Amino acid sequence: METNINANVETGLSTEHVFDFSDRLYKVAIAFITVIGVVGAGWVFSQFGALPQNMPHEINVSGEGKAYLKPDVAMISFGVTSEAVKSQDAVNKNNEKMNAVIAAIKGLGVQDKDIQTTLYNLTPLYDYPVYPMKGSAGSATPARDSMGVSSVSPIYVQGGRVLSGYSLEQQISVKIRNFDNINAVLDKATAAGATNVGQLSFTVDDPEMARSAAREEAIKNAKEKLQNIAKQSGLRVGKLVNVSEGYNNYPQPMYASSMAKDAGVESVAPQIQTGQMEISSSVTLTYQVK
Repeated sequence: METNINANVETGLSTEHVFDFSDRLYKVAIAFITVIGVVGAGWVFSQFGALPQNMPHEINVSGEGKAYLKPDVAMISFGVTSEAVKSQDAVNKNNEKMNAVIAAIKGLGVQDKDIQTTLYNLTPLYDYPVYPMKGSAGSATPARDSMGVSSVSPIYVQGGRVLSGYSLEQQISVKIRNFDNINAVLDKATAAGATNVGQLSFTVDDPEMARSAAREEAIKNAKEKLQNIAKQSGLRVGKLVNVSEGYNNYPQPMYASSMAKDAGVESVAPQIQTGQMEISSSVTLTYQVK
């Protein structure tokens, strides 16, 4: 005990001074850690806490609109098919038939600009003959009964393909602007040699006016939705920043058939209903939120 007191005296520090120094060191360490913690927390907040404030706040609203219009153009296709042993003969026969069909259609007031070739396809035709197999009963003279009927059935095998001729198929698409002529065009074209008639549909030459009306209704519908949302939620809406649009046409169902003109049989004109077309527009409006 005496030795320790003397040691403290020799160093100039009393026991009270030692404890006082340790207490100060502890307080300094606590203060340093506190400062580091505050600075670190501030840095984290500056990096992450402020991020949501910089993110854009937007709202999307969608609307739909429809417009109806009466078709002003009928579209119909006519086809002619010809076969011949030689390709040039098939072409000549088909050209003769199709020229007659086109002349009949033009005779009803259809203009050149409203007639378009949509298919011209020349393909070879093949036969696949069969022959009696060599060495079979069918290749020799079979035994026959008193009625002359063979009692042994021959065995046949299929040979390779043999070119037998050519087939040419041609189709045209016709626009009919006078709907009173639809039945007459059908009748005259088949009488002139058209063997296939199909894809009768109705459309409009310029649908932009109807699309504009459908778009206007869609935008109005979207804005009404936005007003209701803002009123019910207390949302403050800013300026419009983006508009996207899509639309669909819903034409009338197509009338498709295969018609052939039978000799001596008078055709009955089909009932053709033009109906109306529907054009649907959908828009999405994007607004900033304050």
